[in-house]
Amino acid sequence: MKKIGVAILGLGVVGGGAYRILTEHREFYKTTQAVDISVECVLEPNRARLEALGVPDEIVANNIAEIACDPDVNIVVECIGGVDVAREYVLDVLYGGKSVVTSNKELIAKYYHELERTAKRHSAGLYFEASCVGGVPIIRTLYDGVQSNKITSMMGIINGTTNYILTKMTEEGTSYSAALKEAQQLGYAEADPDADVEGYDAAYKLSVLSSLAFHTKIPYTKVLREGITGVCEEDIARGKALGYRLKLLAVAKQSEEGIEVRVHPAFLKKEHPLASVAGSYNAVFLTGDSVGDLMLYGKGAGDLPTGSAIVSDILYAASRVEPRYSTFKNTASPEKDVKFVTDFASSYYMRLTVNDKTGVLSKIAAIFGKYNISILELLQTPESDKATLVIVTHETHEAAIKNAVAKLNASELAKVEAVLRVVS
Repeated sequence: MKKIGVAILGLGVVGGGAYRILTEHREFYKTTQAVDISVECVLEPNRARLEALGVPDEIVANNIAEIACDPDVNIVVECIGGVDVAREYVLDVLYGGKSVVTSNKELIAKYYHELERTAKRHSAGLYFEASCVGGVPIIRTLYDGVQSNKITSMMGIINGTTNYILTKMTEEGTSYSAALKEAQQLGYAEADPDADVEGYDAAYKLSVLSSLAFHTKIPYTKVLREGITGVCEEDIARGKALGYRLKLLAVAKQSEEGIEVRVHPAFLKKEHPLASVAGSYNAVFLTGDSVGDLMLYGKGAGDLPTGSAIVSDILYAASRVEPRYSTFKNTASPEKDVKFVTDFASSYYMRLTVNDKTGVLSKIAAIFGKYNISILELLQTPESDKATLVIVTHETHEAAIKNAVAKLNASELAKVEAVLRVVS
């Protein structure tokens, strides 16, 4: 029976979950996978975590050098988070020819090219299923499930924190600040929530996933990123009344025009499969040229769901004769012939405050017409001498909407209070 020694760097939520699964399922993996996986070392300075998990003292390492030099360790699991120390430690063990499994989406988004180059030079593997969408096997699906397809689009809810907040705001009318506070109390959001609510986490994940899906390097710096901090309850409620649900969406598309990658709040029709993904759950909706539409759904975070993805990579690495590497030229920058679409097409939701006077609507329509924007839905709510207009447009382009908004705000006709994209 094949024997694999594992070291775990960091026993926080994810590392602790992976440790529990590996120790509790060791006999199960012997029976079902014909591999004996033993945790040989852990690197964790927090004694309370070690004691809570019952980690034997004899497998606790004092530093990364002990692990890098340990002949009994074949695979190193990185769960310490951040990028500086994590990058240093991962490079150290890759230099030693040890394969790495990581849950660190920021590390992969920023240094995938460097880490994979080092892994190749030392015949080591680099695996990161747990870095994107928690326990949902999206990376394995892209590698081993839909590889017969050209993926034309990918759209997903890939951050559990923001989905929890938007679900509370939509279903219960909770304010943003109250929903965020509750997410923090439940452990879904950090004390400093910017990585989640400003869209950085989702942008890192989309960079990784779109690179794999489209077989070309897509740096995270190419992802248009907008968070949810500017979203208000009024627009969520008005959108809901129109039959829409607001989500922080990650969108990636590939066409003859080029590649578009973006993370931002967007309305979905309530009938769309992603619209019903609630709470901290995640989902990814894929379209392949042969298979058509697919959706993967599950828990996007947590100790055991993400730990499950970590252990899945360990088993995957243990079963391979040769390490698996990317299918594209993995460099810091995209290849020169890759075009990125920034003036993408979408429908739009707009909320305006206007003077409640005769002729205002026709003048607004004239501005829209100047930029080839047509109106799909329009609702007007009178408020003394003012009125609130809610407009949903037919599909148009980003530049057209920006120009129309600038024109409206510069006029005395209306003040544009909110603009949100609508995804069909």
